[in-house]
Formats: sequence, structure tokens, C-alpha cells
Amino acid sequence: MPEYLRDGDTVHVHSIDRLARNTNDLNNIVNSLNDRGITIIFHKENLTFSHDVAQSAMNKLMFQMLAAFAEFERSMIRERQKEGIAKAKAKGLYKGRKRKVDYLEIKKAMEEENATFRSVAEKFKIGIATVQRALKADMSN
Repeated sequence: MPEYLRDGDTVHVHSIDRLARNTNDLNNIVNSLNDRGITIIFHKENLTFSHDVAQSAMNKLMFQMLAAFAEFERSMIRERQKEGIAKAKAKGLYKGRKRKVDYLEIKKAMEEENATFRSVAEKFKIGIATVQRALKADMSN
């Protein structure tokens, strides 16, 4: 989106946390857009940042506080998510995504004459890295 904006455009954002995930990025985005003559309106917080209007100290303070709270909230969500996954793994409920192809089949295909990483990957419709991962995982067992 930033590449398509021009001087005089207005960006409407539902909430501060939808524009960036951390305070530094948010400040950089808002400042760079304002420097280019672009206005940003945050509807949920009822804040407007425009290049041609001097920002009040209260407006800047509210922006910084709300941005910090949004970043804090995002961090807390990620922390809770990690805890939940760890608990589910401990109970044996979280096993991750199932493999697309059996690693033993990959190993057998690699043992064939003239087999290359690329030919095996094409045969199973997988990436070369998956073939390498399968061989490496098999060696460690």
C-alpha cells in the first residue's frame, strides 16, 4: 500500500494494532507517511495524523500510549499461545502437521540408481529441502 499512496491521500485504519505489530514500526510508518503528505486516521482510537496540522502534545501522547498497549497486548497473546501449545504437547494433543510423504519412501527413492535430490523431489511433488530433511532425520535415528 505505501508505494501507491500519493501526496494528499488519506489512509483509514480501523485500529492502531492493525497497521503495525510494534511501536517502533508504527512510529516509522506514521512519520514516513506524514512526511510524504499523507494523512492517517485511526477510527477506533479517534486519532488523526496529518502532515499539514501541528499535532498536539496530547494527541502524540495518546498515540504513543495506545501503540505501547497494542504491542503489549500482542506480546501477551503470543506468550499465552506458546504456553497453550506447550501444555497441549505435554498432554500429547499437539503433534503438528502430518507429513506429506513418508521419509522412508524418500530414502528408498534416493537409494535408486541415478537418483538425485531434484528427481526425488519431483517424483513426490515436494521441495528439495524436504528430501534433504528426510535423509538427515533418518541418519539420526
